[in-house]
Amino acid sequence: MLYEHTQSASPISNSKAYLPIEDYGLIGDLYTVALVGKNGSIDWCCIPNFDSPSVFGAILDSAKGGFFRIAPLENAGIDLKQMYLPSTNILITRFLSHAGVSEITDFMPIKHTGTALNQHHLVRAVHVARGSFSFEMTCQPAFNYAREAHAVHLSHDGVVFESGNLTLALSSSVPLEEDGRGGVHAMFTLHEGQWAYFFLESSSDRGIMPHQPTQAEYEDSFLATERYWHNWLSQCRYQGRWREMVQRSALALKLLTYAPTGAIVAAPTTSLPEGIGGVRNWDYRFTWLRDSAFTLNSLLLLGFSQEAEAFMAWLMARVVELEAGGSLQPMYTIHGGHDMTEHTLDHLEGYRQSQPVRIGNGAYTQQQLDVYGEVMDALSIYNHYKDMSHTGWVHVRQQLDWLSKNWQSTDEGIWEVRGGDQHFVHSRVMSWVAFDRALRIARDRGFPAPEDAWTNIRAEIYNEIMDKGWSEEKQSFVQYYGGDAIDASALLISLTKFTGAADPRMLSTIDRIQRELTRPPHVYRYNVELAASDGLAGEEGTFSICSFWLVEALARAGRVEEAELALEQMLTYANHVGLYAEEIGPGGEALGNFPQAFTHLSLIEACASVDQALNRVVNQGG
Repeated sequence: MLYEHTQSASPISNSKAYLPIEDYGLIGDLYTVALVGKNGSIDWCCIPNFDSPSVFGAILDSAKGGFFRIAPLENAGIDLKQMYLPSTNILITRFLSHAGVSEITDFMPIKHTGTALNQHHLVRAVHVARGSFSFEMTCQPAFNYAREAHAVHLSHDGVVFESGNLTLALSSSVPLEEDGRGGVHAMFTLHEGQWAYFFLESSSDRGIMPHQPTQAEYEDSFLATERYWHNWLSQCRYQGRWREMVQRSALALKLLTYAPTGAIVAAPTTSLPEGIGGVRNWDYRFTWLRDSAFTLNSLLLLGFSQEAEAFMAWLMARVVELEAGGSLQPMYTIHGGHDMTEHTLDHLEGYRQSQPVRIGNGAYTQQQLDVYGEVMDALSIYNHYKDMSHTGWVHVRQQLDWLSKNWQSTDEGIWEVRGGDQHFVHSRVMSWVAFDRALRIARDRGFPAPEDAWTNIRAEIYNEIMDKGWSEEKQSFVQYYGGDAIDASALLISLTKFTGAADPRMLSTIDRIQRELTRPPHVYRYNVELAASDGLAGEEGTFSICSFWLVEALARAGRVEEAELALEQMLTYANHVGLYAEEIGPGGEALGNFPQAFTHLSLIEACASVDQALNRVVNQGG
């Protein structure tokens, strides 16, 4: 039978139908991921890649988005716990009650070289450790963001879900029945020591079939996956005070890496709102050049040189593909593609009725001048690790030639505003960084370069920022020329070494950010009523990356006790498995896309900076 996605959502959203964003863990295979809720439901998964259409999307529409749920039939009196198997991305969801203890083990086996790129596996194993439990399993896919019909073919060993371009085969150790809504379900009871297995396989062709899963097959896959993560994490060099949180951030970043190209998605989700019921809902399943320097520095800091090299290859491919006179986009697809045309999915109600649901991101057409500084900073960091090639340098010079003619332009800035261009101070600072780092590379490698011209431009930008980007009245750097609002991106002024960390102007800027944008330990990007118009209605939460920037700025400025306290407070706002969304709401809830790579990158940098500052204090006998 062919199933269409015609069921309609209730006109009034039932918030109880949606888990809090922070109630999810993450599994993946370095091509895509799945969000697994504490209730045993997979509510988000795109196949075959991060930016492919969803097959499970209940997090964006609980009625018709699709899900894959396993949970005890009787949920009264059951406590839910979720954790990762130590040093892995294997997720355990545990159900505890007076009647016993049961758990679901979820993971995606890591694909090996030569494996068909269109095939992915998701393994779910149910085990009763004590007592007896009755479970219900429901697998209800909704292909192509719940826009595409599919056929259901039930067999003795499982079921095949067949759509136009994608086929899923669910192998099951318990009998399945069709549920009449395009899915299958099963009710089964397990006693102490018993297991049930569910293997979901995908393919772009129709040649896959379910089979009877065995314990031996499960154990082989489990042990291979556990061994992969243990071996990978063993490369981590960080031995500081917050080792567990840093390692979990590293494991999360690895899950957000697209293995074929080395690109890292900003987040694996789309349209999780920055404010419940609001319109600040964006697709983050792309790679931002802005993350480049943070990515390279964090990966090399932790000792993950292979990942650093892969990301650098992806980044250089973006630089060298441009013709002379061409400009960099702020973001690209994980494959290096240029087109991320933005669409809305009006048939989906959005997370807790937060509309619109967007796919694609129109910000790719914006001019964001700060990306040149981030790219050059990344190249400078990598140059200390591995020499840049002649070809790479030729294209770098082309980018600097373009910037030398355009750095004085207005742009949409780091926050990608949609309310009109400005002369953003952060964009000017990063333009200064671009010329500064290019000069350093040229002198270090002996590359030919117009050093006098670049030096003069660097000085001109510096003087202009100190004149127009500083408010004598407010005693701080401001968001844009002619305004007096403060912006948390000003914290990067010292982190990029535009000023010294303890420069008086920087210290007073930090003080103002603490007064006006901080609700300890959380930091807002800016005051939406006073800053440059971002063209959007509604409010937003605090940005965790800004909170970690403040930690790092304080540590570098010598305000170590403040930095340590703010860091340890921020670490308590991770979710139950150590993951962060983009923002934290007024009630401590996670908001925005989840998990966010930029937040975990800034966490790593903040931990390393505070470690170094504390070590200096100890060595000085403080």
